[in-house]
Amino acid sequence: MRDVHRVIEERGDYTFIVHNHYTGDAEEVRVDPDKITLFEDRSSIEGLPNACPFLRYGETGKAWCTVHMTRPDLCREYCCRLLVLDSQGKLAGRVTYQRALTPDTDELGRLWERVQPTLDGLCGTEWDEAFVRTLTAAGYRVCR
Repeated sequence: MRDVHRVIEERGDYTFIVHNHYTGDAEEVRVDPDKITLFEDRSSIEGLPNACPFLRYGETGKAWCTVHMTRPDLCREYCCRLLVLDSQGKLAGRVTYQRALTPDTDELGRLWERVQPTLDGLCGTEWDEAFVRTLTAAGYRVCR
């Protein structure tokens, strides 16, 4: 990831500007308050020169994104199975893991509260198809 995102400015208070080498976009990220101590300890990535500058490994070996709450859009899109776009093509939410929707808008959040119970009990492609069909009917576009 260091080939994709590079820190081009440090603004203090654990805030950075990162530049996406491929898109040319520059975005502000901030280390999550609960991950500052983890971020400060660079020892877990010393042997990984091409690792994302915000990646750290905890004591158990689990990898952590220390800027998860404000991570760049590319990272948000990479870490999901399905993207939900609104009628204007703007990111409205994403499905991670098997069936976890993270809405980015209140409107999608309210819709999800109503829709989720109808999808309980479905698995795999059956869940995906019902999810896509339901959100498409509500005016969203779902990208796989």
